[in-house]
Amino acid sequence: PEVSASMRFGKSGHEILVDEVAPMRHGRAGDFRTYCPTLAVDRLLFEGVKCTLQPVENPLKRGQNHWALPGAFDTFESHDFSSNRNHPPMKKHNFSAGPCILAPEVLQGAAEAVNNFAGMDLSLIEISHRDKKFVAVMDEAMALSKELMGLGADYEVLFLQGGASMQFCMVPYNLLKVGGKAGYTVTGTWAKKAAEEAKLFGDVSILGSSADANFNYIPKGYSVGSDLDYFHCTSNNTIFGTQMKAFPTTGTRLVCDMSSDIFSRQLDFTQFDLIYAGAQKNLGPAGATLVAVKKDILGQSGRPIPSMLDYQTHIDGESMFNTPPVFSVYTSLLTLRWMKAQGGLAAMERHNAEKAALLYAEIDRNSLFYGTAAMEDRSDMNACFLLHDEAHSEQFNTLWKDAGIVGIAGHRSVGGYRASMYNALPLESVQVLVDVMQHLEKTI
Repeated sequence: PEVSASMRFGKSGHEILVDEVAPMRHGRAGDFRTYCPTLAVDRLLFEGVKCTLQPVENPLKRGQNHWALPGAFDTFESHDFSSNRNHPPMKKHNFSAGPCILAPEVLQGAAEAVNNFAGMDLSLIEISHRDKKFVAVMDEAMALSKELMGLGADYEVLFLQGGASMQFCMVPYNLLKVGGKAGYTVTGTWAKKAAEEAKLFGDVSILGSSADANFNYIPKGYSVGSDLDYFHCTSNNTIFGTQMKAFPTTGTRLVCDMSSDIFSRQLDFTQFDLIYAGAQKNLGPAGATLVAVKKDILGQSGRPIPSMLDYQTHIDGESMFNTPPVFSVYTSLLTLRWMKAQGGLAAMERHNAEKAALLYAEIDRNSLFYGTAAMEDRSDMNACFLLHDEAHSEQFNTLWKDAGIVGIAGHRSVGGYRASMYNALPLESVQVLVDVMQHLEKTI
């Protein structure tokens, strides 16, 4: 009998062909996923019986690799495996740090909108942003963002342009008073850039820094004075793989760059007076920047602010003071809908914790690898790790590339490897990486 569209029993009833896929480490027929064409996990548990898979010659001569029980092809019936699959192949196991993986449903919806948006027989990217159907998109995106973060009417959500880097300028322009002072923690490359930009507008006090250890930990034990106009922190550090697990209680305004972990976990978002995040991590494609700002903190800097850099301008214009990045905003809306349908931030947090636990457990167990970030500050989004012996890097690089993995090369300032596990990355992709790491260890 046929087990699935990509597997069949041999005539003997116990031989299994796996076509173009490697099975999950322990799974039944319904648990099979399209993993990778050239690397199989060691064991398959099928109907309670462990069976060792081995590489075998492809009888269909389609130039593809197969993993099967010995002798499976001796009685093999020809079958076209290219159609009617239960689990269509993933393009790649995408661990890119950003722009990054998006949910398949989001990609499909975005592609359809580019072809024909909302039944208009026009593309999303060729209609007026003032059209009522796109205005509805912007309104829903802002409303859903507030809903997922649990923010009330005292906050405004904006979709702006310029990336988080523009916010490095806009935050002090709007919040740092003439003659005032701001506090920053420097926990990575982007936090350092944010602090340097703020110094152009006034006095900046660095309250904590992990530069002494190449940003491999989150500084703690600092105090945030009430004499500051605001305190700025970065919740997750993409390059160095550290993440704030708690935020300081302050007597001043709390500002947070959440570019690389926005919507990845449950937080009390009302503790922040201003949050900003580039869309290209957990939200959508590059081009839009999410800002959530408490309305009553604005208009107190004492300096004139150019219109495009004034938050109040964009609040009054409902994120349409100028033409918004329509494709990025619409795709972000699809992602927001997807997150809500999955169970909101509680579901995202559980999913992300499971992925991070799986990978970090292997990094710590495997004799060939070690992590770079302090354990208590490890990021659930970006896991950075190195080989003890760089002589193994060529073999490891070949293995993970052959397994269909992309985007795990570490940043040049850290080296080694960085696996970014944003919301849309499936657990199966992390398992593939773990399998590759285990395979390398066994072959060394």
